[in-house]
Amino acid sequence: MLNLVSILVGIVALLLAIPSTIPLLGWGNWFVLPIAVIGIGIGALSSSNGGRNFCLIVFAIAVVRLMLGGGII
Repeated sequence: MLNLVSILVGIVALLLAIPSTIPLLGWGNWFVLPIAVIGIGIGALSSSNGGRNFCLIVFAIAVVRLMLGGGII
């Protein structure tokens, strides 16, 4: 059950991360990072690793986008 919740949190984070790849909307990734961390935490409590790994990928995408934009752009 926690794996499913983690996947749902990851999907919400991904849906917020997609528009944040547009130039000048990169600041939206600052909202994605805490949501993805919550999903990682929930996924770590689960017996399965799928939700945790999905949230880790979303987190990595957001971090890479922030690094490319200098943290704000």
